[in-house]
Amino acid sequence: MTLARPDWLPTGHISPLDEKLGIEITDYDPDHLVATMPVEGNQQPAGLLHGGATCALVETVGSWAAALGAGPGRRCVGVELNVSYLRAATSGVVTAVATPVRRGRTLATFLVEVTDEAGRTTATARLTCMLGG
Repeated sequence: MTLARPDWLPTGHISPLDEKLGIEITDYDPDHLVATMPVEGNQQPAGLLHGGATCALVETVGSWAAALGAGPGRRCVGVELNVSYLRAATSGVVTAVATPVRRGRTLATFLVEVTDEAGRTTATARLTCMLGG
């Protein structure tokens, strides 16, 4: 199921870094938030997708999922990120899917899987966000 951007989110609400990296959210479901990012333009010198770009993608999907789960008027910020790189991505688009592990009153934790266009896992991650009012 693909959910549209909620009406209560401010319009144009994307970070300058997300714009530079080409990150696009394609499903706003807080239980299965999905975003894509092109490999082109986000490589390290050897031509592989840069680990920092992968981290930014993971932070984006996890933080958006936390914000959507927390609801209007709440803020969230990442406080812990752990990423394991499993396979190099060298072209095309990678897709990140964030699913909640736990949602509490002040903390939310998500598992994020990043895959290439062939559906192969390129990275797995865990992101914990602090929620505030």
